[in-house]
Amino acid sequence: MKRAGVLLLAAVPVIATGVYFVMPTDSADAPVTPPTATTQSSREDAKSRAEEERAADDALIADLPPGLAAPAKKELAQQLVSSAENSTTKWRTSYGTVEDLGDGCGYTAGIIGFCTGTHDLLTLVERYTEAYPGNGLAEYLPALREVDGSDSHEGLDPGFTAAWQAEAELPAFREAQEEERDRVYFEPAVRLAKLDGLGTLGQFVYFDAMVFHGPDTDAEGFYGLREQAMREAKTPGQGGPEKTYLKTFLDVRRDAMKTKRPGIDTSRVDTAQRRFLEAGNLKLDTPLVWEMYGDTYRLP
Repeated sequence: MKRAGVLLLAAVPVIATGVYFVMPTDSADAPVTPPTATTQSSREDAKSRAEEERAADDALIADLPPGLAAPAKKELAQQLVSSAENSTTKWRTSYGTVEDLGDGCGYTAGIIGFCTGTHDLLTLVERYTEAYPGNGLAEYLPALREVDGSDSHEGLDPGFTAAWQAEAELPAFREAQEEERDRVYFEPAVRLAKLDGLGTLGQFVYFDAMVFHGPDTDAEGFYGLREQAMREAKTPGQGGPEKTYLKTFLDVRRDAMKTKRPGIDTSRVDTAQRRFLEAGNLKLDTPLVWEMYGDTYRLP
């Protein structure tokens, strides 16, 4: 992930629930007023509505083609993202990749570009440590919590990079990287794209944007970009043309990339996804030819 922010772990409807706030008093011993029966009922109603909406969404998605979630398409998606994140379509060679790219995100590592400064690498190591307490990265958890949200290496150097590379030799840590990629990025992106009426290419467009911008709700995060695109064009789920909406989303995304980091190479949008869209390849069928940072890639 290429930016910091609040991670959203699933694309679910956001329901505003009632919260009972108690203003502080001068007395430290003042009793805390419990939630009223009405407040509790409102919370339960909101939770029930959210569960019903999610169940309806699940039923809708279950009737749709697998799209990017089909094994061959998912493999293709990882190859495309890897060409942008690690300059290779052989994404399984990147479990042990770890370096500071100088982009303000600290160390970027692994198959999807987990970053020490953007919370997702910390979450990965925390979840991995819950399952494997004695792993070689566990000792860096205090430092990872301290540097989260910054580009600092304090407490990580000089041993963290070697520890990451060593742990990446283990099947368990490789599996953990894939599970976190799917949980935080792939599955929410594909789910929401299907709910928006997008086909396989559109699902990939969402996935790649989720990886780069982070699953965040601010203006520069994935959900913020989607909201902006939806103000300018209707999704297919809203009755709009798919190509028009995707073009709008890519335009919004490209502008956000340029605003955040002027001079950034936007190949992943301009000479990959936009090229597929202009060719009308909404199913993301192979063969594919695209360019990334001046290099040409081909998948037969």
